[in-house]
Formats: sequence, C-alpha cells, structure tokens
Amino acid sequence: MSKLLDRISEFLAHRKGLLPIIGLILILINLLIQFIFPATFLATSNLFLHFGSVLAIFGLMLAWAL
Repeated sequence: MSKLLDRISEFLAHRKGLLPIIGLILILINLLIQFIFPATFLATSNLFLHFGSVLAIFGLMLAWAL
C-alpha cells in the first residue's frame, strides 16, 4: 500500500492540475445529463456534480501541498 501511495504521489506531483480538470469535466458531464436524461437517477441525485466538486477541491488542496 505504501508503494502504491508513493507512485500515485509521484505521478500527481508532475501533473498538479489533473484532478481539478477531471473534476470540472465531471461537473460538465452532470450538466449534460441534466438536459439529455432528466428523469434518471444520475440526473436527480446530481452524482457527477457532487463527485466532481469533491474531486476538484481535493485536487486543488493536493496540488497546493505538493
């Protein structure tokens, strides 16, 4: 587990904006789902919106720490 965390931190240290960009893409996917499939579980729960915002905030905090 320790080696995995080391590899992930080394990967993300060189790509500091990757997690916030993925978070923004998930938020945009949620916006599209709202218009294309309005009555589905993903649209009513805003799953991608919540996961994308948490991922973007976590990515910003991680980029600041690295």
